[in-house]
Amino acid sequence: MNNRIIKICMFALLVGGVSFTADAQRTSKKKQAANAQNPPPTNEQVNSKAPITNFNSTIPIRVDSSGGSDTAIHKSLRNDNAFDKGFVNDRTPLAYEHLRWDDALYTEKVWRELDLREKMNQTFRYQADDDNGSQMFINILLKAVNSGEVMAFNATDDRFTTPMAASEISLLTQGTADTSEVRDVDDPNKIKEYVVTRASFDAKTVTKIRIKEEWVFDREASRMFCRIIGIAPLKTQFNANGTERGSTVMFWVYYPDLRPILAKYEVYNPKNQGYGRMTWEELFEARMFSSYIVKSTLDNSSNKTIRQMIKDPILALLEGDNIKERIFNYEQDLWSY
Repeated sequence: MNNRIIKICMFALLVGGVSFTADAQRTSKKKQAANAQNPPPTNEQVNSKAPITNFNSTIPIRVDSSGGSDTAIHKSLRNDNAFDKGFVNDRTPLAYEHLRWDDALYTEKVWRELDLREKMNQTFRYQADDDNGSQMFINILLKAVNSGEVMAFNATDDRFTTPMAASEISLLTQGTADTSEVRDVDDPNKIKEYVVTRASFDAKTVTKIRIKEEWVFDREASRMFCRIIGIAPLKTQFNANGTERGSTVMFWVYYPDLRPILAKYEVYNPKNQGYGRMTWEELFEARMFSSYIVKSTLDNSSNKTIRQMIKDPILALLEGDNIKERIFNYEQDLWSY
């Protein structure tokens, strides 16, 4: 009798264990199916600001904006100077002298880079606020692009063929977004909420500027002209350990479109705070900056940069200096003394 009771109890326990296992498997499959149908929002969806529709709508999304910063510049309600500076906003750049194609005896396109960390280029990193906004050059450039005063072109083409959309520019100047899951403390398998964090854009990460220009010797005027064609900011990329990995072009701006805006901003001059201050347009036209050449169209049938042809960085810098000297000597050699 006792053996029969024991057998019945063991059979009942076996049936219960099988039922529990089946229920657990059905529940796990249901969770997997729900997660497959409603995955969390991806970083690409958040960055593109597209509507996220393929996630569980019952889970709340919280946007953490603590990393952002308020870049709005408040205008002074009183005159912040001892003199009237109203004429600054009315300044316009001088028109370029017309150059005829028939008179262009010598032409050469040159790409050069400005390292803003050099001593001569410290004015590009001057940090101050004025009524017309931040006085740092990269902030002046970004303000002109974000406001629509100047069109930004795709970084992959320096011929200004592909305009960039406002959403693309916003991603470059607002930092990247990252989506993380916050799980319940009591139930780690349960997602409590999604948190979207966006890193603020730091203008100091732009440590280089690339310039595209063309040198033309005009035989009618018997002199060499240099015309800047485009400007591109280069954003520095860092490795996980904080070391610098390299620089990438953010976008290209057509310089003649930017000249009227640069004429309204003054360059910081540590030696003379008064009349000696010039505008950014005057600085570029007077070429008061330090740079090195990274590419030239002369003797470059493969259209490569100097670093692509010369791997050694010191020899590449020396080749850039050779190109500078070649342009200088071309004009000087046409004169006889």
